[in-house]
Amino acid sequence: MNLPPDDLPDATSGALTSHALLVPWGLFASRIGLIEGLREVPIAQRTRDHRPQDKLIEFFVATLSGCPYLQDISRGAHPLDQDRVVAQSWGQGGWADYSGISRMLAACSSETVAALQALLLRISRPFIAGEVLLALHQQGVLVYDGDLTGRAVSNTSRSYPGTAFGWTDGEVRLGYQAALVSLHSPTYGRLWLCVQQHPGDTVASTQALALVQAAEAVSGVRPRRRTELLAQRIATQEELWQKAMQQQADTAAQVSAGQQQLLPLEAACQGWEARVAALEERYSQQGDLERPHSLLAQARRKLAGQERRRHHREQPLAQARCRLTRQVQKSASLQHDLQVLRQRLAQFEQDNQGNLSPIRAIFRLDAGFGSGANIALLIEMGYDVYTKSGNAQTTRALRRRVCAHTLWARVGQNAEMATWEGLRLTNCPYPLDMGLKRFQIGKDEQYAVLLHYGTDAVARAP
Repeated sequence: MNLPPDDLPDATSGALTSHALLVPWGLFASRIGLIEGLREVPIAQRTRDHRPQDKLIEFFVATLSGCPYLQDISRGAHPLDQDRVVAQSWGQGGWADYSGISRMLAACSSETVAALQALLLRISRPFIAGEVLLALHQQGVLVYDGDLTGRAVSNTSRSYPGTAFGWTDGEVRLGYQAALVSLHSPTYGRLWLCVQQHPGDTVASTQALALVQAAEAVSGVRPRRRTELLAQRIATQEELWQKAMQQQADTAAQVSAGQQQLLPLEAACQGWEARVAALEERYSQQGDLERPHSLLAQARRKLAGQERRRHHREQPLAQARCRLTRQVQKSASLQHDLQVLRQRLAQFEQDNQGNLSPIRAIFRLDAGFGSGANIALLIEMGYDVYTKSGNAQTTRALRRRVCAHTLWARVGQNAEMATWEGLRLTNCPYPLDMGLKRFQIGKDEQYAVLLHYGTDAVARAP
């Protein structure tokens, strides 16, 4: 039985509960329309003692209470399904046993999940919008954090759908990867915007764009796309493609010329091969011996000479063919990249036309996302970027820049950093601020590289 919100205070007054915080949360959930919305989520299950939607509410409340296992709802130290105070505060006459919750979850479909996601987004959107406006008013910038976090299950489990073995907590584990985006909130500190579940073998570098798009979809705002930078990049890419096409054409001409030069030599070799075969047959029929200056010996020497000349021509032709193959692949790759960039520019120009109030935003990502291609994309999307480099070659390159005059700034109890401005990263056409951090772990000296693009003066020239 569902209780009307007006009856909730009287129903819970003077009663005791082991889950006190769930009571005001239930009253708040009723005020914001969450309970009403959960009752409308479609679940293909018949009603017996409890509606499936009421069991969904119970599962939601159990999640808020921190139940690590579903059976704790009924068999924990303080069983939730025995707490009538919490049930009444959430508009319920009572709770179902955990086994009923399990059957309800098994009946949920993709339609159920989509409806639940839409409901939670609708409920949370006003709070997110308020924090976005407050952050822009107080700080003038939105600060996002994106990450890919492992969620392991038992390595022998077969009941979790869509799992895969991947790197989690320093080892290979079976499970999922959760793509998370949070917003730096003036009120709450960190405000989670969205989470997307992926198989455990998902690589972070493939999810950067999805994280940014999810953040923009939930926050409802975005920065101005840096179309001028992208246009310059396209112009440079076109020059590289034209140069590659010219090199390909030159090499193709060399291959064609080499093939023409090889034709008479191949014909000569075939002629002398036929001559040698005919003489061998005649000598065999007549019983003649092959002498050093016989016709057969002379024909063999002529054939050997023609084969040496043919081989001499074949070597540079084979090299030219290999070079042509590489150039064709390079040209195709440059052309594909050029098409992607042109499509991106068209999309970004459309984005700017529809963005009447662009904002300044910072996106902070871990090293797994810090490839040159991802950094370039985020820069072109209008974001200031903070990330790390997971490339050992970049670390070695910065260490080679260190000299006796390098300035090191203390950034921690056992860490210091040297910084440089305007350096380039592979696959990123834009200059970056780079910091080389060195620190001690036990007796070992370790290094890490931090990367930045934006208007903040975070680096100083050595």
